Amino acid sequence: MKANSKRKVFGDAVDLLMGDMEEVTMPRGVQMVPVKNIQAFHDHPFHLYEGERLEDMIASVKEHGVLNPGIVQKLDTGYEMLSGHNRWNAAKLAGIKEMPAIVKTDLSEEEAYVYVIETNLMQRSFSDLAISEKAAVLKARYEKGSCQGKRNDILNEIARLEGKQVVDVTCGHSDHKLKTRDSIGKEYELSGSSVGRLLKLNDLIKPFKDMVDRGALYTKVALQLAFLPENEQTMVYEIMKEKKTKITIEVVMKLRSHSGALTEAMVKRYLSKEPIKKKCYKVPGRIVEKYFQGMDPNQVDAIVEQALEAWFSKEAANVRTEEP
Repeated sequence: MKANSKRKVFGDAVDLLMGDMEEVTMPRGVQMVPVKNIQAFHDHPFHLYEGERLEDMIASVKEHGVLNPGIVQKLDTGYEMLSGHNRWNAAKLAGIKEMPAIVKTDLSEEEAYVYVIETNLMQRSFSDLAISEKAAVLKARYEKGSCQGKRNDILNEIARLEGKQVVDVTCGHSDHKLKTRDSIGKEYELSGSSVGRLLKLNDLIKPFKDMVDRGALYTKVALQLAFLPENEQTMVYEIMKEKKTKITIEVVMKLRSHSGALTEAMVKRYLSKEPIKKKCYKVPGRIVEKYFQGMDPNQVDAIVEQALEAWFSKEAANVRTEEP
């Protein structure tokens, strides 16, 4: 046998061996999926990594590739990401062509949403989530939660993939698709009323949700905005952005009173009104030293009030005596 032929046979053997090794090390059911053919889940409620955390993930992906498989579901054209949005985003930004993923088919909307929600809760605790993310989780558990047996199956699958242990979360005869707010609240150490308020925040448009998460919009104001139709919320947001103004609880209550019939003129009028500034009078230091030295604020308030009442009573009496 010629040397070239021997090398070819040896090379083929090595390729075959390496191919077998790759098949062995590749987790069962995992396949390489083109990154460009994947799209984000259509109702993905979680924020993607930003800043330093994103940069670290991009650097890791460039050096090692995507190590942990994602979970996607097959669409008519391409795939939809269920678990692994941050890995997928980092792979795109790093210029990676393919990533490992488990491909699901024929999932119901409820089952797909369980993958999206539960994979995030395995990585972060509920208390660490942003307000809008908590609202989305509770909505999934309250409205979209599939039967408990199926949910346990999905949880176990995700845990095996992430190398974590799963605790059985079966809840007995109350495992209905729709749970009460109180029972869901117990799972997350919330009252039923708190669950109700968070559920309502799901009706906010995304820009308002982002403002709530950044602390740029008070939750009590956001809750009232959530009662407005989506088109009216959008109108309010655009005018707020245009005027670079904030919205108070007093203003939002007025807007809500016109819900369903709000006009651009109304919104601009309410948002343009300057809040009434309360006038304060500062007592000069010489008067404080002369009359109020060593007194606490409550004593000072009482004396000032009595003095003013006496003065105005005297003035009123003088006016009456001067009348013909």
